[in-house]
Amino acid sequence: MPKSLLEQLPEIVANGRKEAEKILEGIESRHRVSLQTREVVLPAKDSAVQDWIAAQQRTHQREVFAPGQGSLIENPQPLLGDAAASPPWANRLIYGDNLLAMAALLAGDDNTPSLRGKVDLIYIDPPFDSKADYRTKVLLPSLSGRGDGGEGSMELEQKPTVIEQFAYSDTWSDGTASYLAMITPRLILMRELLADTGSIYVHLDWHVGHYVKLVMDEVFGKSNFRNEIIWRYRRMPAPSSDFQKMHDCLYRYAKSNVSYFMQLFEPNSPSTLKAFGGKKIITTFKETGEKIVQATEEDSEGTRMSDVWEISYVQGSASHERTAGGYYATQKPETLLERVIQASCPPNGLVADFNGGSGTTAAVAEKLGRRWITTDIGKPACMIIRKRLIDQNAKPFLYQAIGDYQVEAAKVMLGRDFRIGDLSQIVLSLYGALPLSPENNPQRNLGHIAPINMPSLQPSHKGRGSEFRGSKTLVLADSPNKLTGATTLKKAIAQRDNLMGGWDKVVVLGWNFEPSIGETITALNDNRLEVLVIPPDLMDRLKKSKGIDKLRGKVRFSSLQYLTIHPIERKALTPGAREKNQETLTIQLKNYVLLSPEAINLDDANRIKLQAVINKEPLALIEYWAVDPDYDGKVFRSIWQDYRGNTANDADALRVVTQATVTTPAKTGTRLVCVRVVDVFGFEAEVVATVGAV
Repeated sequence: MPKSLLEQLPEIVANGRKEAEKILEGIESRHRVSLQTREVVLPAKDSAVQDWIAAQQRTHQREVFAPGQGSLIENPQPLLGDAAASPPWANRLIYGDNLLAMAALLAGDDNTPSLRGKVDLIYIDPPFDSKADYRTKVLLPSLSGRGDGGEGSMELEQKPTVIEQFAYSDTWSDGTASYLAMITPRLILMRELLADTGSIYVHLDWHVGHYVKLVMDEVFGKSNFRNEIIWRYRRMPAPSSDFQKMHDCLYRYAKSNVSYFMQLFEPNSPSTLKAFGGKKIITTFKETGEKIVQATEEDSEGTRMSDVWEISYVQGSASHERTAGGYYATQKPETLLERVIQASCPPNGLVADFNGGSGTTAAVAEKLGRRWITTDIGKPACMIIRKRLIDQNAKPFLYQAIGDYQVEAAKVMLGRDFRIGDLSQIVLSLYGALPLSPENNPQRNLGHIAPINMPSLQPSHKGRGSEFRGSKTLVLADSPNKLTGATTLKKAIAQRDNLMGGWDKVVVLGWNFEPSIGETITALNDNRLEVLVIPPDLMDRLKKSKGIDKLRGKVRFSSLQYLTIHPIERKALTPGAREKNQETLTIQLKNYVLLSPEAINLDDANRIKLQAVINKEPLALIEYWAVDPDYDGKVFRSIWQDYRGNTANDADALRVVTQATVTTPAKTGTRLVCVRVVDVFGFEAEVVATVGAV
C-alpha cells in the first residue's frame, strides 16, 4: 500500500535539506553560482538621472554602476580602491530559477557581498498546486487596424516552456508530494537569507497550505510561527453547491525569537479599511513559550489590526494596478502588500519576493522606500515587472540573470563532476551529428553530418540549410559558459576549411551570444557558415523527459533573432542650450527578425497568425526597447525606454514608437550607441553602432 502524504513528509523534508545543503556547500566553491547584469535600468522619466549621468566619469576608478552593484544616486560611489567605503545598493530584478538566484545571493561575488542574514522580509506567492494551467497570452495589433486592445488586436496563446512552468503552471506531475519537494529546499535557503529579526510570509490557499505549514514548522520551528493571516477578498460570487471560497492564507514565521514588527491600526470607522499609523513592536518569546511585548510608541487612535484582512481583489479606482491588460489572473492588490511590508520591514529595509509574478511586491516596496529584490523564472513576467517599475518612475535598478544557467542545470542532471564536453555531446546528438574521433576532437565539441544522413538528420526549421543537403557538414557545439562571437565563428570557419581535409559547411550551435553577433555574421559574409540557437530550456526538457532518446527529433535549433536600425543622427544642441554641454541622438528602428517561428511553443493556428505579423509588420513584435547612448561594451545602461502600453509618446497601446530622440551629455569624438529590444515572447536582440563626431 502506498504511503500517505503525511507519511511521506519526513522523507520529503529530509531530501529537501540534503538538496539545500549541497547548494550551501557549492556557494563556498570557486565555481559558485553568480548573477550577470543584463541591464541597468534608469527610468527615462527621472530627469535627475540625466544630470547625474553627466556628472559621472566613466573610468576604471569611477563608473555609473560598478558591475554587479547598484545605484550611486542615493550613495555616491567613492573610488573603488577605497576599501573603507560601503558598497552602493541597487534594487534587483532577477530572471531565472529562484533556487539558483538564492544560491547566487547567498554566495555573493567579488563586487557584491553575500546577503546571508541580510534580508528583513520575504514574501512569496508561489503556485498553489491547484492543477490550473496558466498559459502565456500574447496580444498583437491586428494587421487591419490600430492596436487599441479591442477589435484592433488579436491574441496568441503560447504554452509555457519547461523553464517557465514554475511561473505559469500549478500542475505537478507527481501531485502534492512533488510540489512539497520543490518548495522545501527553497524555504530552507530563504531562512538562510533572512536576518535574525526578519520574517517570512508565504501566501497560499486551501489546496496545499496546510501541508506547507507543516514543512515551515520543520524549517523555521513551531515556536517561530506568528500568524495565520486570513485575507478575505470581495469579488462576485459564483454558483456553487458549497460555501463560497473567499479567502487565502498568509503564514507568517519569524527567523528567531526576536523579530521586527510594526503594529498597524484600522480607523475606528468601520467603513474604512485602509491601515494607518502604527508603532514599532519588538516581540520576544521565552523558551517556555511566554510572549513578552515591548512597545516603543504610544498607540495611535484606532483599532489594532487583526489577522483577518478584508481587501478587495480588484482595487476599484486603483485599477491602474492591473498589468498587461490583466495578464495575471492572480495578481495581488497593492493594499495587501502595503500591510505586509509596513508591518514587517523597517524603513530602508530589504524585501525579497522569489515568485515575482506581476511585480506587486517590488512596486509597493519602491513606493514605501524599502529596498527590494524580486525574481521570476518567466521572461514575460520579468518584462511586465520591468515595464511596471519604469512606469512608476522607480529608482534605477538592475535586471540580472543567472550566470551559466545551463551549466548549473547540467550539474543537477549530470552530477557536479560533469564536463562541458559531456553537454556538447548531448547537444550534437540532439542536432543529429555524430562525434568526430577523439584525436580530431579533444574538447568533444565537434560533430559531423554526412551527406547520406542530411535529409533525415537536418533540423526541422523551414528553409534553412536546404542548399547543403548534399554537403559534408561540420558542427560545433559552443560552451554555455561563454558568449559565442567573432572569435568562435572565425575559429569554426578555419576548422571547416582545414580540419580533416576541409568541409563544405560549418554549423555553430550556441547558448549565449555577444550583442554584436548579428553584425559579426554580416561582416563575415560567409554563406557556408550557419549560426543557430540551442533551446535555452534544453536541460529542463532533458530532465523532464528523463533521457535523450525521448527528445530525438523534437528539439528545434532556431535561427538567431536580430535587429537593424537606420543610421543614427547626431546633433549638437542650439548655441543657447550648448552651454549645458548636451547633444541629441536620433535612433530609428528599421527591422526586427524573430527566432524561427517553429521554435515558439504555438499550435498551427497561432503560428499562422504570428507569421502574418512577421511578414507584414515585424516591428509590431517589439514589446520594449531601450537606448544606451554611451555603451562601454560591458554593461547596458538604458537611459531611454519605450514599451507597449506606454501611451506617453503615442496613443497606440500595442505598438512601441519606432524612433527616439535622446538628449545626452555631449562627448568629443565618436560614440558607441547600443540599442536593445525585447519581443513579445521575451527574446532579446541588440545592435551596437559607432556614431561619428558632430
